Formats: sequence, structure tokens, C-alpha cells
Amino acid sequence: MNLLNRRELFRRAGTGMGMLGLAGVLEQAGLAGPLTPHKPQFPGKAKRVIHIFANGGPSQMDTFDPKPALAKYAGQALPVHLRTERKTGTALPSPFEFRKYGQSGIEVSDVFAKLGQHVDDMCVIRSMHTDVPNHEPSLMMMNCGAQQQSRPSFGSWVVYGLGSENQNLPGFVSLCPGGLPIRGAQNWKSAFLPGAYQGTHIDTRETGLERMVENVKNQLTQRSEQQKQLELLAVMNREHQKTRSEDEALEARVQSFELAFRMQMEAEDVFDLSKEPQHVRDMYGDTLHGRQMLMARRLVEKGVRVVQVWHGAGQPWDTHDDVAKRVKRLGQESDQPIAALLTDLKQRGMLEDTLVIWGGEFGRTPVVELPSFGSNAGTAGRDHNSYGFSIWMAGGGVKGGTVYGATDEFGFRSVENRVHVHDLHATLLHLLGFDHEKFTFRYAGRDFRLTDVHGQVVKPVIA
Repeated sequence: MNLLNRRELFRRAGTGMGMLGLAGVLEQAGLAGPLTPHKPQFPGKAKRVIHIFANGGPSQMDTFDPKPALAKYAGQALPVHLRTERKTGTALPSPFEFRKYGQSGIEVSDVFAKLGQHVDDMCVIRSMHTDVPNHEPSLMMMNCGAQQQSRPSFGSWVVYGLGSENQNLPGFVSLCPGGLPIRGAQNWKSAFLPGAYQGTHIDTRETGLERMVENVKNQLTQRSEQQKQLELLAVMNREHQKTRSEDEALEARVQSFELAFRMQMEAEDVFDLSKEPQHVRDMYGDTLHGRQMLMARRLVEKGVRVVQVWHGAGQPWDTHDDVAKRVKRLGQESDQPIAALLTDLKQRGMLEDTLVIWGGEFGRTPVVELPSFGSNAGTAGRDHNSYGFSIWMAGGGVKGGTVYGATDEFGFRSVENRVHVHDLHATLLHLLGFDHEKFTFRYAGRDFRLTDVHGQVVKPVIA
């Protein structure tokens, strides 16, 4: 171990302080730092992303894909072969009415009556499909582009490509209440990308800042004194790193400490919803999801590049039973806050370059899942379905007032203009200004990309 004498310590520390100051100047000037804003490969129509993740797999025929043919076969076997992971029963019509909204006349379930008023800004993709009907691999596919391998999340890729417009907040924030979803933090991980691009989890079930963001305030040391301590620590960290330049974990840890200090200056402001006018808070609603959506708007407005908003972590859309009651409740939790978000972004002139996405990891079957139907028809539910489901996008260069693709007459399998999750990711990256085939990261002797070796840009959904 090489020990420094007193004179050498002060000499190096003095030089280090100067370099630290220079690094700060360069970072503020946009010339250094992992989160420094970068230009995309070509001019993108979207600058930031809000991904509303309806965890558990929403039922497409109860939300955005009306299937009146199910009523004709109610209580009867459907005249098609359904491959599912569990034994299923007879046709189950939606208990909800669908109505046409906007000039486009897109049909939306009355579960989303308020959101339906925004269909002219939305593109509904009714022909999504993924690989397997299980939560864990489908969550990984939707969030990371791979079922099992350790791959960076979509949000991490975006921040790697674009950086962030606010150096005092994480570039990627995951608002997930009440704990972690299946596979936990892997849903927003950076994997082999530098750790600075990983999502930061905020438990929005908590209402106090210090419980949402642990240790965000230093109760023992004044800000000025703490800054001096951290400046000295930064010098020592950088000296320590000189002989360990290949240690990415160490670099990520150092960056996380530095970001944590900078967050103390800005997190209190961005998460304090009381600073919003009362009419804005009323528009979103004083509910868990209402507060989440308002936080999401405040975060992107402050320059955070990607915000993922989870509608619960305990598979709330996993409606294996009592579809009528559970989907109605889930819709009531979501409808007003999401509609308010689109209204708010549009009023602020932000919707045109903010890409908003809603959807889950897969859909549901058009038939009853047994044995719930056999015991009590009133608790009938739907099974997992990877063959066809719906998502929607709005803003950020999306062609509003459109429906793309279709499932069969019962809503089970996508049959027209089919869109795989890889295609969705390719399209999202295109909207942000990246060619998904050329947007890569070199790791372990290979150029990796979000879409692996798959994916086609769905050009008809782009304005």
C-alpha cells in the first residue's frame, strides 16, 4: 500500500480540487459527464419518454379492442383453437360498453371514458404480440428486449443515447409503489451499460420525500460543510480509480454518490406536489396514481429523460377472476390521472416532443379461465395471452387518431399488421432519433442492441 506524506497529500488534493472544478465547468457546459445531453443519430421527434406500465397484462377486449362477436358466442366454445397455458372455458363477452370518441371515432371502453376524449392524439396498436404467456419473461421482453439474458432496459438505452437535460436528477426514474414488481430492479437495470444509466426506483406509495428517497437530506452536516467533505472524497476517489480504470462497478458507485449529493439540491423541489396550483392537483386527483402521474410530468419538465410509471407492483391487471369488478376498479384508478397527464402536457406545449406509452407485458384471453367459471360465473376471469394485445402511444411524433393492426374477431390472436415487441422498440428508438440497427454498445466482443437481431420500424404510426 502506498501511503502519502502530508506534503504530497496537500499537493495532490490542491491539483485535484482544480480538476474537480474543471470537471464541473465542463459538465455544466455539456462537455463531460455520463448524463451530459447528446445529439441522436438523426433529428428525433421525441425528446423524452413517459412509459405507463399496466403491470400484469390488461385485457384488450375490455379496454381498447372491442369484440362484439364474443356476445354471439357467450357461454359457448369458440370456433377457433386457443393455445393457452391453462385450461380455458367458453366465450366471455366484455361487461363494458365501447363508445366512439373524437373526430377519429376510435372505440374505447367506458373503463377509460376520460382518456377516450384524447383519442385524436393517440395511436392504438391492436396487433401486439410477444413470445410467451408468462409474466417474468414477458416483463423482461417488454422492458429489456430479451426474455432471460441480462440486458439493459429500454430506459437505460435511451439515457445512454441521449443523456439527460438535468445533471442534478437521475436520467431515468421508475415510479413504482408498494415494493418491486416481478424480477424487481431488473425491469429498469442498465446491465452491461454504465451504471449511471440505470433507473432510480422511487416508492410512490410513500408521501414524505425522505421516505420516497432515502437519505435525501443530511441531518448532521450543513450543506457547505458537506460539499467540502464530498469534494475531498471525490479527489480521493479519482486517485483511487487511476489504477482501476477498468472497474466499471467502482465508477458506477462513485457516480451514484455524486448524483446523490446533487439530488439533495433538486429532489425536494420536484417531488413536492404542494408547489403545484390546486386546480392542477385536482385535475390529476389526490390518489396514488394521480400523484404518480403528476410527479412524472414534473420530472420530465425538470429534464429527466425517461420516467416509467407503474400501475402497482403486485400484478393489478392480472385479472384471472372477477374481470367486471377488477377491471372497473383498475380503470377508475387510471382513467382520470392519465387523461390529466395528456391534458397537462398538451397545455404546456410538451406533448409534441414527449412520447407517452401505455400498456402491459401481454394481453388476456377472450374466454373464461377455469375453474373460476365452473364454480361461480360472477367471478369469471381471463387467462394470459401472448398472441394478441393492445398498447397505445401519444405525442412525440406519433400519428394521433389512428388504429394500427387488428386481432381476429374474438381478440385472441393478432392477424393484421402484426407488431412484435422488438418492432415496438425499433419504432420508439426511431421516434427518439436512433436507427435501432446502428444504435449499439460494445460488450464482451459483440455489438449489442436493444432489439438484438430483430425488429422493424412501424412507419405507418409515425406522423
